[in-house]
Amino acid sequence: MATSWYAVVLAAGKGTRMKSDQAKVLHEVFFAPMIHHVMRALQSLALAGAYVVTGHQREAVEAVLAVYAPTFVYQETQGGTGHAVLMTASKLADRQGAALILCGDTPLIRPETLQGMLDAHEASGSPLTVMTTVLENPSHYGRIITDKVGRVMAIVEEKDATPEQRRITEINAGIYCVDIAFLFAALKQIGTANAQREMYLTDIVAIANRDGHRVNRYVCADCSEVLGVNSRVELAQAHTALQRRRNVALMLAGVTLIHPETIAVEESVSIGRDTVVQPNVTISGATAIGQGCRIDGSVIIRSCRIGDGAVIGPFSVLEGVSVASGEQLPPHTLLLHAS
Repeated sequence: MATSWYAVVLAAGKGTRMKSDQAKVLHEVFFAPMIHHVMRALQSLALAGAYVVTGHQREAVEAVLAVYAPTFVYQETQGGTGHAVLMTASKLADRQGAALILCGDTPLIRPETLQGMLDAHEASGSPLTVMTTVLENPSHYGRIITDKVGRVMAIVEEKDATPEQRRITEINAGIYCVDIAFLFAALKQIGTANAQREMYLTDIVAIANRDGHRVNRYVCADCSEVLGVNSRVELAQAHTALQRRRNVALMLAGVTLIHPETIAVEESVSIGRDTVVQPNVTISGATAIGQGCRIDGSVIIRSCRIGDGAVIGPFSVLEGVSVASGEQLPPHTLLLHAS
């Protein structure tokens, strides 16, 4: 019998390293709040339900996520990741199946990676699967502690790690598949005897081992996918990674991008083959560009329809307009919301 899957997205934190008055998950990455990218990754999975744990600026976070219609759970006091998941007990503890737990600040995670983890968990026979990856510089991440035969025994947060443990380069990616019955039984056993005085979700690994369970490990080969956005620097890195992904997909589909590192094209945009996009172009919204077009440099296009073979001159700004097939717009054209 196939497992019933439930997603739990942790989105209650303040994100103090962002140096911002805005909740971390609301910061925009590649045309959308970063938590939108996480929710989109979940959309392709066969989930029986999705729960989002909110806290700091809960009203704003919940408003932004209304389009995805998850079930919201409020964490009034910031008591750590284990405490955040425990807040879902009234909604989730009586369900049969497993929970996919991840954070709302991981906008680079791919749906196929999550699906691979679900498949691996179901095949493992273990109540707990932990996603890991390997980093050259593992600073700020929890380290994976293994025994002599490579079995996962515990996860140690950096603030609690010994100098020897800090040299470990395999880190906790912060994504878990956990059988629900085991999850809530383990959460009741978690204490706060650590540097943060918080309930660490990572403690369920040691609990699983103590109870005689084998902990399954799912290694994410592309470490960039599990980049957690905790600063403005990491925000920019995530944006660049998503921009590169999108542009590679466009080029493989037959679109020419000149200096693609300067071109940003939102996921909602469609572009026909043999269209050429020059540098420093931004295309967003519900835009459809036909085949064989030329979009010259330093153009901004939002929610437009552009017919086959059209030419948009440099330094033009178009919003909410239609351009006929074969039409050529001169440089510095400004067309906004034409009826």
